[in-house]
Amino acid sequence: MAAPTMKERQACWGARDEYWKCLDEHMEDASQCRKLRSSFESSCPQQWIKYFDKRRDYLKFKEKFEAGQFQPSKSTANS
Repeated sequence: MAAPTMKERQACWGARDEYWKCLDEHMEDASQCRKLRSSFESSCPQQWIKYFDKRRDYLKFKEKFEAGQFQPSKSTANS
């Protein structure tokens, strides 16, 4: 696989940012953002999509944890 050009990277990042913005505005309701998700997937290499999805999950977890809103699961709390 060839490395994406600067324009391709910018298109990918822009599509990712628009998709994430939509998720933020619609309280993580992905059904409201299907078109933007499709654009994100068509603009980025598959490996990048996986990375960005994991990154968003991590950032949301970190945000909740730092705000004191994280609730461990019952199985974790009983360990």
